[in-house]
Amino acid sequence: MSTNIRFIAFLSVFICTSAFTTQAEETLEPNVISNNTHHSQEEWRDPDSDNLIYMQLDTGLVIMELAPFMSPINVAQFKNLVIDKFYDGLDFYRVIDGFVAQGGDVNERKQHKYSKQLPAETSRSVSENASPEEFMLVQSPDFMAPQTGFLHGFAAGRDPRTNQEWLVHCLGVVAMGRNNGLDTASTEFYITIGQAPRHLDRNMSVLGKVIYGMEHVQRIKRASVNIPSGVIEDPTKRTGIVWAKLAKDIPSQDRIHVQVQNEYSDAVASRLSGGRTLGNEFFHFKGNGNLDVCYYNLKTRIIK
Repeated sequence: MSTNIRFIAFLSVFICTSAFTTQAEETLEPNVISNNTHHSQEEWRDPDSDNLIYMQLDTGLVIMELAPFMSPINVAQFKNLVIDKFYDGLDFYRVIDGFVAQGGDVNERKQHKYSKQLPAETSRSVSENASPEEFMLVQSPDFMAPQTGFLHGFAAGRDPRTNQEWLVHCLGVVAMGRNNGLDTASTEFYITIGQAPRHLDRNMSVLGKVIYGMEHVQRIKRASVNIPSGVIEDPTKRTGIVWAKLAKDIPSQDRIHVQVQNEYSDAVASRLSGGRTLGNEFFHFKGNGNLDVCYYNLKTRIIK
């Protein structure tokens, strides 16, 4: 096996505690959506088919929605590799239960014509021309960011002081794997399969998220708990990638009509409000009004 495996180098053992220490001392006022004019939008949206990837695993079909607005170079390479069938026949070779499932070419033997060293796209500057409603605030401060909310349908973080925003690592996020150097991603990718590993935020180039078939992702074979690296040495014990295709290359009759909630819909506003107050009689401890954006991530549905 190549010693130069592109992976998230043992970050699963890193526990972030400093954010809790500093922010717990602040007096927090729950942040609610102030611009109610957007809550009349339709509850569901159709993702752009140009940004949908179908990936057939041994365990079932998975659909990913990509986020080129955040990582255009990495997303473009991922799509080109899919078009060229690079991932067909490969597998998930590094799988840590409760953390990530990483797939690709562990031995780096499969040839491709694209960049071997992609620039990291871990965050972006907030555009001067961005509308105030582009980022929908959910929580400020968050335990890992000054602000969290939704950006173009993806859970995101923002720092008004540095004018930077980024996508956060909720369950089902898809991102590029790399070596220790920031600009070392090429072909390997991972899907988060456990409690949101938010310590990866702003450290990795996020490609998008799984919007269909997460139950199939969760059935990916794990490495033994006795293997800290999570690498599954025996190829026969890995979950295979049968094929990956762009949505446009799937016959229309075989496509699945997946819709994602619109963050500016009444349904989402109601769910966030209910999460802040815990007004149901079941709850006797009402919390502090703060929300974890990953727990309240946008829902999906299938149109038959």
